[in-house]
Amino acid sequence: MTTGRAGCLAGLLRLIVLCALVLYILAGVTSPWAFHIGGRWTPLLYWSGYGKLATSSGTYPLYVIFYPSARFSRLPLDGLRPSGGLQGTGTLCVSPGKLETLKLGGTIYGGWSSTNDALLQFRLLEIRYFGIGQQGYFDLYGRWHGSELVMDDRNRANAKFRSGLEIKQASITLEPGSYSDFKAGCATSTAAIHP
Repeated sequence: MTTGRAGCLAGLLRLIVLCALVLYILAGVTSPWAFHIGGRWTPLLYWSGYGKLATSSGTYPLYVIFYPSARFSRLPLDGLRPSGGLQGTGTLCVSPGKLETLKLGGTIYGGWSSTNDALLQFRLLEIRYFGIGQQGYFDLYGRWHGSELVMDDRNRANAKFRSGLEIKQASITLEPGSYSDFKAGCATSTAAIHP
């Protein structure tokens, strides 16, 4: 009986290793930049960081995590061709301890083997439950400066959140960091909703 259980676990382990190998090969062919994000080796194929989103209505701590996606814009931006998609999540601290979870989608332009010199575009969307009500969002555009991702909204129109929050004239410098670092910053934040 022990041999059967050990054989089952060994088979499961082989399946997991095979799936990971297929994922790495697929990423290497379609999104090689995912191995080198923000000037760093990223073997887990994702990047996470946080910063303070400065807007016309206040400053809000923001955390993002993103990884490759097959969905992206096919249109050029700033004369650069799209080279891949981004997906992930964002978390916006709207007041001390109060978090707004966001869906992140976007496109990388001009970056193939790494994100160096690439332009990134994010759309951060308010999560809408049951498809009811308006869906707030804001866009950010930017480039890497060393390990930091410097972004702004290019003064483009954004949609107001259900809470009344509207992100306008936004800019941020995202630096590598963990969600726990972000939450600690949110707990002491002076951010507040300004409808």
